[in-house]
Amino acid sequence: MTTTTFDTLAYAKKMKAAGFTDQQAEVQAEAFFEVIDEKLSTKRDLEVLTYKLTIRLGSMLGAAVGMIAILIKFGH
Repeated sequence: MTTTTFDTLAYAKKMKAAGFTDQQAEVQAEAFFEVIDEKLSTKRDLEVLTYKLTIRLGSMLGAAVGMIAILIKFGH
């Protein structure tokens, strides 16, 4: 689950100051928040991904070392 910080009220106020109607500004702020929430990764997301990749790489390395040991043992 991602957690993002995006102040939709502040964004909508900026849009209103730029000439958008209240409805346009609010809809745009909500739509923008949805895109941010769905598409951006948080620091926690990246930490979890890094952990999973580290475990996967360690497992592959362990399997490779085991296979080399078996090949060396039975190769003689």
